[in-house]
Amino acid sequence: MRVDRRQLGKSKIFISPLVLGGNVFGWTVDEPTSFTLLDAFVGAGFNCIDTADVYSNWKPGNKGGESETIIGRWLKRTGNRDKVIIATKIGYQMGPGSSGLSKRHILSGVDESLARLQTDYIDLYQSHFDDPDIPLEQTLDAYGALISMGKVRAIGASNYTVDRLLKALQVSAQEGLPSYQSLQPLYNLYDRAEFEAELEPLCLQRGLGVIPYYSLAAGFLTGKYRTEADLSKSIRSSRAKKYMTERGFRILNALDQVGQQLNATPGNVALAWLLARPSVTAPIASASNLNQLNDLIAATGLVLERAQIEFLNQEST
Repeated sequence: MRVDRRQLGKSKIFISPLVLGGNVFGWTVDEPTSFTLLDAFVGAGFNCIDTADVYSNWKPGNKGGESETIIGRWLKRTGNRDKVIIATKIGYQMGPGSSGLSKRHILSGVDESLARLQTDYIDLYQSHFDDPDIPLEQTLDAYGALISMGKVRAIGASNYTVDRLLKALQVSAQEGLPSYQSLQPLYNLYDRAEFEAELEPLCLQRGLGVIPYYSLAAGFLTGKYRTEADLSKSIRSSRAKKYMTERGFRILNALDQVGQQLNATPGNVALAWLLARPSVTAPIASASNLNQLNDLIAATGLVLERAQIEFLNQEST
């Protein structure tokens, strides 16, 4: 299957229009199932996998690095390193004294991620969260060193405010340091206001790629959480509960209506809406089984009419 590639910002990285979220690997998805999902994803012509060093240290018994480790074992088993774009992140709390964006932590953290991933380079290395205690110059200089060493191809930011992202871009230009090529924001049909107000215009103006996370609002926009009883369906459901509001159900109703017109699922439509945004390079979404993955993949072939997009915009404001 031939899948289109989209340039990530101004980098030399080109990714498919769907990024597979690795946050579930080692959490709700065991290693054999993770391998099955990764095989199917790449077999369908898609190429970008997003993870982080911290995934999934919130699960009892985990310490972080489980997702990267599973991906690394899959890469070794399949020999697929040259077929995929690996995006990972650093900066979130891994353990005592192991967080932030200091040069020391970045230089040590990258080697730990590389070892778990069983590769000698990371395609997209992202600042998981801004670190206001570390000068931007120090963080960007550390990334520059990694790029010079060939350990990282490009860098991205995640969860940055518009002020800090703009400042980071300015520092890069003024100091001749590497520049963030992408932003990974919280963005979906429910969580719109913060990104669209200021971050989206900046990304469009500066040519940054956008790979939003929680693209399906923790699964809520798939329509599987419609009552309190539905929250028992998954251990991840606690993250979807906050979307069960009057506005949330109005959005679900709109997704149902458009889905009926197109013979598509609510999740298909929600992802297609994101893909129709001129700022979005590719949404990130995770799957726990092949049926869910196939549904995600189907969304990339769905084209919404302008009237349908405007209807969804109206119903989600």
